[in-house]
Amino acid sequence: MIKRETWIKTIKDFNEFHLPNLVARDVHVEFDMPVKRAVSIIGPRRTGKTFLMFQIIKQILKNGVDKNRILYVDFESDVLINTELMDLRNMLEIYYEIYPENKTKKVYFFLDEIQNVAAWEKFVRSVIDSENAQVFVSGSSSKLLSKEIATSLRGRTIPYHVYPFSFKEFLDANGFVVEKYLSSSQKAMLLNLLGKYVAGSYPEVLFFEKEKEKILKEILDVTIYRDIVERFGVKNVRVLKLLFKGLTSSTYFSIHKFYNYLKSIGIKVSKNTLYNYLEYFTDSLVLCTLRKYAPSYKEIEQTNPRIHFVDNGLLIAAGVDSPSRFMENVVFVELLRKNFTPNNDLFYFSSGGKEVDFVLKNRKKITHLIQVCYDVDDFNTRERELSALVKACKKLGCNNSLVITWDFESIQKYRGQKIKFLPLWKWLLQL
Repeated sequence: MIKRETWIKTIKDFNEFHLPNLVARDVHVEFDMPVKRAVSIIGPRRTGKTFLMFQIIKQILKNGVDKNRILYVDFESDVLINTELMDLRNMLEIYYEIYPENKTKKVYFFLDEIQNVAAWEKFVRSVIDSENAQVFVSGSSSKLLSKEIATSLRGRTIPYHVYPFSFKEFLDANGFVVEKYLSSSQKAMLLNLLGKYVAGSYPEVLFFEKEKEKILKEILDVTIYRDIVERFGVKNVRVLKLLFKGLTSSTYFSIHKFYNYLKSIGIKVSKNTLYNYLEYFTDSLVLCTLRKYAPSYKEIEQTNPRIHFVDNGLLIAAGVDSPSRFMENVVFVELLRKNFTPNNDLFYFSSGGKEVDFVLKNRKKITHLIQVCYDVDDFNTRERELSALVKACKKLGCNNSLVITWDFESIQKYRGQKIKFLPLWKWLLQL
């Protein structure tokens, strides 16, 4: 039970809190919904969900709303540990007790990392139904979008996703303005910043680059121990850590092969447990699994997934050094920002040993094929990537093919197929 004095302090302290200066995020969130819906801000740990909330609060204040009509609560605060449903109801009562004049006005509630409170969705639904309030919730869990919660909120939630900095945000934070025409020094600086960006784009790492290694290790530790071990009650932490190492070591991942590997070193664990542990990593938004495109849902689910991490800093912290894999991850996360959904309208493709990194689908039609190639100058690499792309174009009936390179741009024909080559930085900035 959270003490009354704690809620009073939390409510009053925010009213005196000075909002920090921010790097504006390219996520436009409506703060006055025309219908009663909660806004869900979903993203991995340390990607800036809290700062996006502050950004929205600043916009509300600019519209002339008094600050006492806004309440921000961080449910990862040590004084709010073990908050329960009844505590949330007490918080609401105390808020209106402190500001009774707001009962007749629209108020804005920001509930940060709300997944730490069991049955929080019941409170949010109650507020939506009974109060003149706009509710914003954030969390580091894909479960905020699950069917169960959508049902509990009766479909009245609008999700927004937050990831580590986009390249544009990264450049803005570094004070670099991309002009239509770049000098040699500007181009060199841009590619230098791209190299840093590809190595990890957590906002915190950008501002404390000297502490990058420590910050990334801490993000990993918190994600594994708090978000996974504690939240899901994981018993076999050793297997969880070995699984994470296995996921970082290869783009493709097979539970069956990993199960046999554990068996060979004398570790007994069921396949179901391994499947559950993999789901915990995806639920905590550490990584995503991408399936091979196939005509039927059953075939899709039977394929081995490719593993894409939400930030390359996590791979680097795990000792991985693979420029091509880093580029693929960057492209994958950018596709997530463009609202593509893995295994729904975003896949990879392989046939006869030839692979294409990304297949984009619109309803039943394949619209784009994307190959990511770090070293397009290498003859063998070029032949492998382009032959795979052309084969996929013919097999999937798609003529829109793109090769994303490090810094090569052209339009060429290969075996009768027109292929566009575009530098990663241009594709990220859509120039």
